Amino acid sequence: MRGNIGSTLRELRKASGKEAKAVARSAAMSPSKLSRIETGKIAPTAMDVDRILTAIGVSDEVRAGLVETARREVTEATAWRLCRRSGFHLHQEAIRAVEAETVVQRVFQPSCIPGLCQTPEYVRAILSTKGLTEEVLSRTIGARLQRQAVLFEPAKSFRHLITESVLRWRLTSPPEMAVQLDRLIALSRLPNVWIGVVPLSIPMIEVPSSSFVVYDNRLVIVEIPHSEITTSEPKDVELYRERFHRFELTALAGNTMREMVGAIRDEFLREQEIVQE
Repeated sequence: MRGNIGSTLRELRKASGKEAKAVARSAAMSPSKLSRIETGKIAPTAMDVDRILTAIGVSDEVRAGLVETARREVTEATAWRLCRRSGFHLHQEAIRAVEAETVVQRVFQPSCIPGLCQTPEYVRAILSTKGLTEEVLSRTIGARLQRQAVLFEPAKSFRHLITESVLRWRLTSPPEMAVQLDRLIALSRLPNVWIGVVPLSIPMIEVPSSSFVVYDNRLVIVEIPHSEITTSEPKDVELYRERFHRFELTALAGNTMREMVGAIRDEFLREQEIVQE
C-alpha cells in the first residue's frame, strides 16, 4: 500500500501539470524526498501527504481520504531524535508549510510560550537543551523566527491558550522573561491574534498534560516528551478541538489577561533590580 499512496500522489501531481521540483518546494521538502515517496521507497506521514496535496491543489475530499490512508499505514510519531538527525530547521520549515495553508490555528501550551510568540532569546533557551551544535541551533532559531511572519497575515486567525505557569517558568533570565512577556502582550493586541491564560487560581477541569496544535479541522499535532504525534482522524481532531474549548472557557483574555501578564512581567523586572542593587 505504501507504493500505492506514492503512485497516487505521483499521478495526481502529473495530472495537475506541476513539476516535481515545484511541488517539493511548496511542500517544504527536498525533491529527493518527494521522489522517494512517489516511488514507494519511504512511507509518507499524514503531514507529508497533506503538504504534498496542498501543493498540488486537490479537493478537500481527495485530500482527506489520502491523508487518512497515510495515517493508518504508518505510526504517526516522529521521534525527536529523528528530527535531530534530519535537522530541526527542516522540521520548522515543514510546520511553516502547514501554517501557510491554515486559516485558524489553535494552540494549547501548558509548557512554554507558543513558538509563534517566542522572542529570539526564549527560542534559544528552549532549543539549547536539545544538544544542538551552534550552527544547527542558529539555523533552527532563524527558521522558527521566520515562521512568525504568518501572524501578520490578516486573513488568518490564531487562538493561543497557555496556562499561568507558562508565564512563570524561568526558562531564561528575569530581564529576558520580561521582554518575552512584553511581546506576548503586544501580540495579543493584533486583531487576528487571541491569547488566553488559564489561571492557577481556578479549579482545574482536567489535567493540562500535553501541548497540541489544531490546524483548521484537518490536522492535529501533539507533543509528548519523546516525540511529536500527528493525526488527521476526524474524531481525534474533534477531541482536541473540544479539549481546547473547555480550557478556553476558563481562560482570562483581553485587558484582564494583559494585566495578569504585565504584573508577572513587573515581578521579573523587580527581581532584576534587586540583583543589581
